[in-house]
Amino acid sequence: MWLPIIGIFLGIILGLILPWQIPTNYASYMSIAVLAALDSVFGGIRASLEGKFQTDIFISGFFGNAFLAAGLAYIGDRLDVPIYLAAIFAFGNRLFQNFAELRRHFLAYLRRRLDDNDEK
Repeated sequence: MWLPIIGIFLGIILGLILPWQIPTNYASYMSIAVLAALDSVFGGIRASLEGKFQTDIFISGFFGNAFLAAGLAYIGDRLDVPIYLAAIFAFGNRLFQNFAELRRHFLAYLRRRLDDNDEK
């Protein structure tokens, strides 16, 4: 369960330390890909808490969603149609749903611990 969280913090720290920049031409593709990857990470954490985590599904979803989202943004740019908005909506919606489920899980866990402490 802690591995994805450690990975997120490690990635943030490396991103702040390393002086690597993405060209502005690719910023929209990268932002969509990061959103899709974050959706996969939160989904992986949620699946882990529910006892349903499978590494192959997580890895294929992580890279597949990121490439699909970046590909949609690229195709939309070529067609001059904002297709990337569909990816933003879909992955953003799922990201918030996963976060809400994680929040509910942790609040239920805290309530159980408080109830156990009150009974003692």
